[in-house]
Amino acid sequence: MKHSLRTFALAAVFVLQCLFATATHAIGVGGGGMYQWSVELRGYTSNETGKAPVAYLWVPEGCKKVKAVILSQQNMTEEAIYKNQGFQTQMKQLGVAMVWVAPAFNNNWDPMSGAQQIFEALMPCLADQSGHAEIARAPIIPLGHSAQATFPWNFAAWNADRTLCIVSFHGDAPRTNLCGYGAANVEWGRHRNIDGIPGLMVEGEYEWWEARVRPALAFRMMYPESCISFLCDTGRGHFDCGDRTADYIAKFIAKSMQQRLLADGSLRKLNPKDGYLAERFHSDMTGTDGADKGKTPENANATRPMPAPYNEYKGDKHDAFWYFDKEMADLTEARYKETAGKRVQYVGFEYQGKLIAYNEKAQGGMQIKVAEGNNTSANQKVKPLRLQLKAVYTDATHNARSTAHGTMQPYIEVISGPLKKIDDTTFEVYPYEAGFDNPRRSFTAWVVAVADADSTYKGAVQPLRVDLNVDF
Repeated sequence: MKHSLRTFALAAVFVLQCLFATATHAIGVGGGGMYQWSVELRGYTSNETGKAPVAYLWVPEGCKKVKAVILSQQNMTEEAIYKNQGFQTQMKQLGVAMVWVAPAFNNNWDPMSGAQQIFEALMPCLADQSGHAEIARAPIIPLGHSAQATFPWNFAAWNADRTLCIVSFHGDAPRTNLCGYGAANVEWGRHRNIDGIPGLMVEGEYEWWEARVRPALAFRMMYPESCISFLCDTGRGHFDCGDRTADYIAKFIAKSMQQRLLADGSLRKLNPKDGYLAERFHSDMTGTDGADKGKTPENANATRPMPAPYNEYKGDKHDAFWYFDKEMADLTEARYKETAGKRVQYVGFEYQGKLIAYNEKAQGGMQIKVAEGNNTSANQKVKPLRLQLKAVYTDATHNARSTAHGTMQPYIEVISGPLKKIDDTTFEVYPYEAGFDNPRRSFTAWVVAVADADSTYKGAVQPLRVDLNVDF
């Protein structure tokens, strides 16, 4: 009885939440100018800012009807995906809007946390403020990275009739015991599942850990009606998202809409046997993460089975993942063939004429601090609105340059935070969409140095944390 009353009370509070939400409708909500609308999540206080998080809404320019909405929460590479120009172009073509909540309000979608009620109150508010009434009930694409990579699976389990597809990026398997946020997962119960809902798990080649992959394969066997796809993000690590991977995610969303979304806005349940199967990725590197670190990988099959329609697949179905069709299976295979058997190369950064030192104790391995007044005289301070960084090839220690590398020119990508790329070596601090009132996130940006694969070398990537001391 007490549980029922508590649930009813929570629901009542959050249904009324929309009436008290603070909303903004303007061109360029937030300093970056990307989002058009924002709504505060009343009824929840972030322990990072001491106030309500804000949900930012992007609707494609000229969109007459929103057909689906991507939902993500502030962590890291969600920003890189959302701001990827190719990804935005494809979402515009599909009529898909994007919601980004900062700071995050939930990382596991525990039904006792109130996350479901917050979501159910938020969407009508965004619909009202944007003038797109359809957003209130539009299909949702939960997307999350790392610490936010578990919530997409659990969201779908509690919203099976409304989830278009699931994207767990550099993250987790459904019902994994290795949640990115480092705590126990949510128990779904006997009757809850994600049957017929396409789900994509992405894991980087340089964060490879077998213990993260096996639960996804086991889940497929435990839930034979599930549609679990997997991409090893070859040449990439944990803190990045390149153009090709953003394009792969966009294609996954497009296929979901083509095969699931009906004319009345409802969703058709997929039958995995109508799709393709393809052999899982097998690492050919010494283990890079977790309990695998330093271990020699298990040998892959001498002859890799070819992707094929579900009932024609010649390989071991227990060691294969599901894909929509031949196109998606072939795209995945092409990524794997690109990296197999090639040599490893390394990249780093040059800052103020010197290589940035590698520190294995630092998150991501590299970190710099850019202090306010970096270019100052004794009597004057100048804000460091711009900084110069250069991607360079290094040896395995990252502390010396190397000539043992591929033919591709290394470059830098911005992943998250209040930093934007001006040209190949110039990066500018800008007023952050999420504001400058979060001591944990507002003054931290992440970038990565990248070298693409060539005929001899695998792709390479190295993240860098940039701590900023600026005042807007």
